[in-house]
Amino acid sequence: MAPRYKPALRAALAQVAPGRALREGIDRILQAGMGGLVVVGDGADVLNVCSGGFLLDAAFSPQRLSELAKMDGAMILAADGSRIARANVHLVPDSSVATSETGTRHRTAERVAKSLGVPVVAVSQRMSTISVYVGDDKHEIEPIPRVVNRANQALSTLERYRNRLDIDAASLSALEIEDLVTIRDVVNVLQRIEGVERIAEEIEGYIVELGEEGRLVRLQLVELIGGVEHDRRSIVRDYRGDDPKIPLDQILDDLSGLTTEDLIDPAEVAHALRLSTTALDAAVAPRGYRMLSKIPRLPDNVIQNIVSQFGNLQKITRATIDDLDDVEGVGATRARAIKDGLNRLAESAILDRY
Repeated sequence: MAPRYKPALRAALAQVAPGRALREGIDRILQAGMGGLVVVGDGADVLNVCSGGFLLDAAFSPQRLSELAKMDGAMILAADGSRIARANVHLVPDSSVATSETGTRHRTAERVAKSLGVPVVAVSQRMSTISVYVGDDKHEIEPIPRVVNRANQALSTLERYRNRLDIDAASLSALEIEDLVTIRDVVNVLQRIEGVERIAEEIEGYIVELGEEGRLVRLQLVELIGGVEHDRRSIVRDYRGDDPKIPLDQILDDLSGLTTEDLIDPAEVAHALRLSTTALDAAVAPRGYRMLSKIPRLPDNVIQNIVSQFGNLQKITRATIDDLDDVEGVGATRARAIKDGLNRLAESAILDRY
């Protein structure tokens, strides 16, 4: 699934987010009932499309930006927004660049952004709106209360998904202990995980737009998605197909690349895992990565050695302390901790299910 914002647009939105000096200057322009055109970048390619105006090279401040907006021309800022390079500039971008805008200011903004790849902010005097252009992307800044409301709705949805994910993950643990896992059970949990991560990605976009106003939203998001990515990786390591030539990260990327329509189709998720798509109720055995990762202070290289030695979770749980002690990097003390930890996890999983 594509991210909500491309990296370049995301960086541009962060520059005009509430709490940033550039946003304060733009808000001042709107409050004064004026319009404006701001190019964030003063490289040679930008200067080549500039005509007339004044060379300033002055330190940026919101007050200076709003005062300079009283002139009709565009304002050119340094790439980091720290200085105002030029003001009252007439921009002459390539007229052959396609644009869907109708207003002169917005047509110029879109053409400059497309042809030069720099962020351009257009402030509409008549509509009182802020539009950010980066490359082929355009984003209209929404009022903060509206973004906060959408973020809160997304958080409520995320909380419901996370609660359901926790239930399904606990059920999967019990099935693993009893050696009753099917491909459908694995797919079901991965569908929940992907849903959680996609909602989280959407909320991340709102946080970027909110800037300093998004602190509480970010805290809630961090709490709700804690451990999800680790579980996702562990489950894929446990149940991916047997072809060792396919890198783990490729399978993870294939899952991320599923469309929403494909994600709700169990066969598509199974295909991404390189598992059977026609026998979803077929039994499948976990290798043991996920369960072993729940044991405290057990390094990943030791987990890998244990899985390589025994092959699957059932053999690991049946192994004696002496058997575990024979694995490279384990030792007698760690072997006892692994055995006790697996027993506790098994008891907890069964109790949670029944």
